[in-house]
Amino acid sequence: MIARHWRGLAKSDRAADYEAHLRSETFPALRELQGFLGGDILRRRMDNGIEFLVITRWASLDAIKQFAGADPEAAVVPPSARAMMIDYDSRAKHYEFAEWTGR
Repeated sequence: MIARHWRGLAKSDRAADYEAHLRSETFPALRELQGFLGGDILRRRMDNGIEFLVITRWASLDAIKQFAGADPEAAVVPPSARAMMIDYDSRAKHYEFAEWTGR
């Protein structure tokens, strides 16, 4: 199993919109992909906005490529989401699970 980590800093007044985008567009689309195993949205208040860490779990890098394309580390940030951001990672980070204690 592979965890994909991506971080973005949303404008304070757009953070709720970004979270709604993840819940209504991104995660429903991911659930349709074979090899997507789930994900989490973490957030924290920063001085200049709301930072999000999106962690998704995948069966393999090939499964991630269904979402990200040929370059699995490429961030997938549609223009509508970019407009909500102050800053965001252009590259995702992938980690292999050494152990997972989830269900």
